[in-house]
Amino acid sequence: MTAATTDVPRAAAYDARTPAVPFEALAVVLEAPGTLSLRPVAHRAPGDADAVVEVEWTGISAGTERLFWRGTMPQFPGLRYPLIPGYETVGRVVWAGPGSGRALGDRVFVPGAYSAIEVANLFGGACRRLVAPGARLVALDAERGAEAILLALAATALHAVRGGAALPDLIVGHGTLGRLAARLVVALGGAPPTVWEVDEARRGGAAGYPVLTSDADARRDYACVCELSGSGALLDALIGRLAKGGEVVLAGFYAAPLTFEYVPAFMREARVRVAAGWAPEDLADARALVARGALSLGGIATHAADVSLGTAAVRDAYATAFDDPACIKMILDWRSCP
Repeated sequence: MTAATTDVPRAAAYDARTPAVPFEALAVVLEAPGTLSLRPVAHRAPGDADAVVEVEWTGISAGTERLFWRGTMPQFPGLRYPLIPGYETVGRVVWAGPGSGRALGDRVFVPGAYSAIEVANLFGGACRRLVAPGARLVALDAERGAEAILLALAATALHAVRGGAALPDLIVGHGTLGRLAARLVVALGGAPPTVWEVDEARRGGAAGYPVLTSDADARRDYACVCELSGSGALLDALIGRLAKGGEVVLAGFYAAPLTFEYVPAFMREARVRVAAGWAPEDLADARALVARGALSLGGIATHAADVSLGTAAVRDAYATAFDDPACIKMILDWRSCP
């Protein structure tokens, strides 16, 4: 990946000694579907309960951000362009308000931020600096590095796998969420689940569980199937693999309406559950599992890009994240940016 460094815009200097004023920070901005820029944006002044975080790494979401990029995200409140994406952010506190509960130098995870002015924050974390309430930040061990950007997705996977009567014994999709979900099933005391993955490039990297195609799997007695590929067209096939009383968990994001044949679902008394993101307790529990070594975040992020190389490098990173099946997770490295 090559790009000139001269096209990286410089934001107005930030002075942590006088933080009670708006400031500028470099950000990834989706100006419109298919149009990306790297430019300074203004952020609101922090208050007593806030912290200013200097960002080290952010993740690119191959789910929501792909929909923003393609203009296929279903309409919901707050969706407009231009927007700053990003809910997978790790950085250090460079200013802490007296009521923030944070200290200078703390390394924290930021599950999205809403401090940018005059652009939409969806979800606002892909910035060099940002403002966030101290209570929203998740403290990290000092040695925890770029892999910690995966905490929000770990919380999402945890919300999906533990919300039903049984832990999943079949997971569909071996991307980032699928890998985290499979690891979480084991971390929560379940048997290693079966994972389906249609793309050969994504079948590697399993951590003690089998990964195969649906055609190679003859089972039709699964108690819980967790759908993480985002393919709503699989719903009938998944219902057909359930034991009587089994459950399908829909934990991807589906831009098109979902339908299913009633009779096969009737014969199995199938249940369909939607897992919508994560709750604060999921994030706290995911962090605790990581902290005590029950859940590893290692070996999932496969690609990284240096934001200081400029706009072209960032565009290349997004294209790779969205279009290269071998890219399980792309990380943007902000540490060399002004």
